[in-house]
Amino acid sequence: MKKKLSSIFVLLLLAASSCKDLTVTPTDAISTETLVTTTAGLTNALNGAYALFKDHISFNGIVDNNNMYLRQYYHLSDFASDDIVCGQVTTDPLFYSFSLGHSPSQGNTRYFWYVSYKIISGVNTVIDAVEKSGDKDAAKQQLLGECYFLRAFCHFNLVRLFGKPYSVDPSAPGIVLRTSLTDEAKKARSTVSDVYASITADAEKAASLMTQNRGVQYASKEAAWALLSRVNLYKEDNQKALDYANQVISSNRFKLETKTTYPNLFANATTGTETIFCVAFTAADDYGKFGSIASMIYSDGNSGWGEEYASSSLRNVMAKHTEDVRWSYIVPAKDAGGNVQKKNGIEMYYISKFSFQGGSPNLSSPIMFRLAEMYLNKAEAEAKLNQTSAALNDLDEIRKNRGLEGSLYAGKLPIGYTALDAVLEERRIELAFEGHRTYDVFRNKRTLNKTYWGYHLAGLKETDIDLSKTPSGYPNMTVPYTSNRIIYFIPVDEVLSNPQVTQNP
Repeated sequence: MKKKLSSIFVLLLLAASSCKDLTVTPTDAISTETLVTTTAGLTNALNGAYALFKDHISFNGIVDNNNMYLRQYYHLSDFASDDIVCGQVTTDPLFYSFSLGHSPSQGNTRYFWYVSYKIISGVNTVIDAVEKSGDKDAAKQQLLGECYFLRAFCHFNLVRLFGKPYSVDPSAPGIVLRTSLTDEAKKARSTVSDVYASITADAEKAASLMTQNRGVQYASKEAAWALLSRVNLYKEDNQKALDYANQVISSNRFKLETKTTYPNLFANATTGTETIFCVAFTAADDYGKFGSIASMIYSDGNSGWGEEYASSSLRNVMAKHTEDVRWSYIVPAKDAGGNVQKKNGIEMYYISKFSFQGGSPNLSSPIMFRLAEMYLNKAEAEAKLNQTSAALNDLDEIRKNRGLEGSLYAGKLPIGYTALDAVLEERRIELAFEGHRTYDVFRNKRTLNKTYWGYHLAGLKETDIDLSKTPSGYPNMTVPYTSNRIIYFIPVDEVLSNPQVTQNP
């Protein structure tokens, strides 16, 4: 066992060593005894797990700069939504999210599956070692709690991508749960319901163990509560979603950014007053044009590919309030005459939420949980509990900090809106490009409307379509929650190596 543990943690420490802001001990210094008996050993091992969210690691013997957990996390979610439009055909597998031309062999899902379980395997090893030691030292219990949080977080992101929404079919196949070092390698997928139960149990345990504040770049009890709020919202356990959101808010650790500070939040995530948990990048982690999150959705003319843009659909929703400071993250590319440029007939509105940390166009520390989401989770839960006035008040807490002091709901729904309509519209604007939109649509059993020109219309050109006519004859302009392609195929590697795993239809 000692030899097995050592080899696993050598790999984790190698991952951590590429995270330039972390101090680690030499890889040959790690042993099972060091892991169990020293906080430094645990910290080094856990740093390796955190580093895997942002490092480019070898997959199938190759290091591909396009392979990074967070890059795939956002592309697989947001590029399938109606918030981002595809500006051209590309050989990058991110194109399959736009076109819904999914395949079990597409490289981005294969890598995301692989690195997710690599993180899970690493934290499982820490959990096993610490729990066997019986050490109740507060610092070690904090690190143990962070492991439980990361396991819950990774399982949750996997089941959202590869399993149907809980609200649609909790008995559908989910993912392979990995919660023990003694798990059989060949293991069947658990149901969506069972996966959610495991995620909830892990997050609850994480919250109970974490008593120390190590900074927003690490998990905390508030981050675990935030995850529990999100998970319960997806389950439609609305009272629990509301209660956990209230716990985060009432902790008083966080504060909504104002209309003055909000435009700088994402460039300064580690010091932002809203940030609950982020993945911290440093200047040494600036991947530039190749492999960064920002490179596909922003360019200063030289810094990135800039091939995907904020959609006309999202911009039309936001158009009623030009004073909204959330427009600051949508940047039009203009010509010398001040006109918005077009690429293949698509207006070029870049997205800068993942840019400008330290002034770099390709650097940020992506925020996984922030306070505004907690107000939105509360509001959605309240809307579904028929507490309309409370829901609108929570939306107004956000709106008055985004430059909309003169356009508050003040307890009154707009004509033609339900409370849920108002909440989902606010979620769309506030959380745009942060990996929420597709899940918000489909878990609420709605249809994604992509009735606008873009290369999500696979095989067509702009001149082939007439958007004034019914879109029914064009592929993937509207995507109902009942479509099989709202989730991805289980990667071919897992299906071939694990015959107990069934494939998605």
